[in-house]
Amino acid sequence: MDLFSHGLWGGIIAKTANKHKITKKPVSVFWFVFWSMIPDFFSFAVLFIWLFYGLLAGTISLAGAGLPHPSAMEPMIGDTFFIFRFTNFFYNSSHSLIVFFIIFALVSWKKKHSAWVMSGWLIHILIDIPTHSYKFYPTPFLWPLSQWKLDGYSWSHPGFLIFNYLAIFLAYFWLYRRWLKKGDKNI
Repeated sequence: MDLFSHGLWGGIIAKTANKHKITKKPVSVFWFVFWSMIPDFFSFAVLFIWLFYGLLAGTISLAGAGLPHPSAMEPMIGDTFFIFRFTNFFYNSSHSLIVFFIIFALVSWKKKHSAWVMSGWLIHILIDIPTHSYKFYPTPFLWPLSQWKLDGYSWSHPGFLIFNYLAIFLAYFWLYRRWLKKGDKNI
């Protein structure tokens, strides 16, 4: 799923969790949204900085950058430049349930309550598993133990994009209506 959708769904989940008092203290919506977006930001920030710098410096062009096309099969991604191998490594590690649970356990051990905002990262991975096809960055949720990936329904398909943003709009509209009705500032 796209970065902004992850953030918007993270906001919906955090607000709903706070409304239903899932944890003793309210979950920070800001930090939950941050963690909902961080796997993609972590994976692709260096690539976009590299591309932006190369375009400004005139050392690369979009046509010659070797960017993978969404119709290319995933194993071929990253064969052209080092930056794509780098991006693939960070994508694999940030979209792995194994990596998430190890880091979550370490953070939970040190900071019990604050670790719950990291659940946004888990939600990100769980949303990506069925919404990435094998043609473009399928989710390596068992990495490094296995390279198996689900061939899901592509989030970039126009029909899915319309459905996704309509569902986000309806969820926020519902939250807003509940906030107006009940006067509840915690929604």
